[in-house]
Amino acid sequence: MTALGDWWRNRREPFEFPDEWRRMLEACVAPWDTLSADERERMEQLVLQLIVNKRWEATAGMAITDEMKVVIAGNAALLVLELGIEAYGKVGSILVAPHEVRVSGREFSFVPGLLTDGPVTLSGETSERGPVMITWNSVTREARHPEHGHNVVFHEFAHKLDLLDGVVDGTPPLSDPALVDRWVEVFTREYEAVGRGEGSPLLRAYASVNPGEFFAVVTEVFFTRGSELREDRADLYELLAGFYRQDPAKRTRIVRNGLRRE
Repeated sequence: MTALGDWWRNRREPFEFPDEWRRMLEACVAPWDTLSADERERMEQLVLQLIVNKRWEATAGMAITDEMKVVIAGNAALLVLELGIEAYGKVGSILVAPHEVRVSGREFSFVPGLLTDGPVTLSGETSERGPVMITWNSVTREARHPEHGHNVVFHEFAHKLDLLDGVVDGTPPLSDPALVDRWVEVFTREYEAVGRGEGSPLLRAYASVNPGEFFAVVTEVFFTRGSELREDRADLYELLAGFYRQDPAKRTRIVRNGLRRE
């Protein structure tokens, strides 16, 4: 298969999203079967924009395949389905590593209030000016088990949305001051609850590292276990639904009731 970016740039005929790529999205983007036909079509266009307009790089001599681009772009596209590709204005390049990266010198730990400079294993990483780093083995493992609520692509690209205002603080840009106050109130309450061991059982302990990680972790759960999050933490769910302009729980309910989404 030719490289997607080269093929897209050189095409002369109207583009029709190939079935092979669509099958990749169906297999590795957990909420795919809950999307309407219109949502899927818009997702496909976002996937193409991410593939063509972002730089793709690899580590450890690994060659990036079309599958890697389609699957990572597909998961990233879901977050901005209603926000638009402009929300990824701070995503310059996407770096794909074959497996988790062991690093040292990180000043945080999973225990609130305790710092460590010991080795840390990363399945992904994001910074304001740097690339989004994603480990491919994490992507494929999590695609097989979406019920666990983990998704490294959702997590790292959520950081990029948080960074739109220049700081990772768990509060992405919000236009309504009253909404900002409500967001800070609810997110602070739930973040502190996780730190005390009293938070939602859907959120892993890593959410207590800092408010930015809390937002990224809860984004993972919102898109993978939305119905459960809405039942367990309705306030948190509604704020996320308002920000992302999506309602994963409603999508899931429609599919479970056997209704066709148009």
